[in-house]
Amino acid sequence: MLVAMASRAVQHMQKALEQMNLKLTEVVSDSTGKTGMTIIRAILAGERDPQQLATSRDKRCKHDHATIAKALTGHWRAEHLFALQQAVDQYDFLAQQLRACDGHIEECLQTFVPDVETDAPPSPPARAWRSSRSNPLSFEVQTYLKAMTGVDLTQIDGIDSLTALKVISEIGLDMTRWPTSKHFAAWLGLCPGNKVSGGKRYRMRSKPSANRAATALRLAAQGVANSHSALGAYYRRMRARLGAPKAMTATAHKLARLVSSMLRYGTAYVDAGQQAYEHKYRDRVLTNLQRKAKAFGYKLVHVEDIDGGVASTL
Repeated sequence: MLVAMASRAVQHMQKALEQMNLKLTEVVSDSTGKTGMTIIRAILAGERDPQQLATSRDKRCKHDHATIAKALTGHWRAEHLFALQQAVDQYDFLAQQLRACDGHIEECLQTFVPDVETDAPPSPPARAWRSSRSNPLSFEVQTYLKAMTGVDLTQIDGIDSLTALKVISEIGLDMTRWPTSKHFAAWLGLCPGNKVSGGKRYRMRSKPSANRAATALRLAAQGVANSHSALGAYYRRMRARLGAPKAMTATAHKLARLVSSMLRYGTAYVDAGQQAYEHKYRDRVLTNLQRKAKAFGYKLVHVEDIDGGVASTL
């Protein structure tokens, strides 16, 4: 909830800037980053010179000093400055609340692993806008999770430290409560329906579930859509066949089974890669075709075509 409120505060800041004709969001990739917040706070402190404001540009910015100065040329109406001040105050308050939540989460984790040592340098001031591509908390949560579980769940494609923390907090560490990983996936509600009546199967949709671990795994599955891993190739194949929602559930099912196996047996995750997955899938399709051809009294063979390629025929 705090993150959603912080997101709205960022939107209010951007709206106030747009009303003053300041195109900061077009020259800075993240308005809550170092450059963006330095410029915004300088504006609230009374600075109006675009050239002077552009000197706050970080050396990693893609746009040069002149472009940023041009984007910061606008008007300074009092009501818009007041709205910007209100949004920044709200953003700062929510950032402080998030830091307090992070501190409480770290205290809870220390009760499980009190002797954990973190070699990470001190974190910069926490930002209310959390990115899933980096450590979303103000402390190194991955170190605690690895000490608790003995494995690194973030090695699985699509699962970051926050997703792993959500899953562990929901399911615990005792995986023997589920006989197999399939039972675990069914408990999460990530399996197709199995209602049968009169020998006919009905309602193949997965059952509705409010399980927070399942929700986290679905979001993680959505994150592998463009990945060059085996999970990414699987997601794209399922999306082409069944559509995005069902592909997300199917990939989340695979993620759940991987998490169950790693937590129960302490195994490490090794990604086979997109090419290995596609090669394995091709072999499985050819095996099924050979079995079907044999059932009809035919034989599937490979022949060389005119161009020297390989073709399959009956």
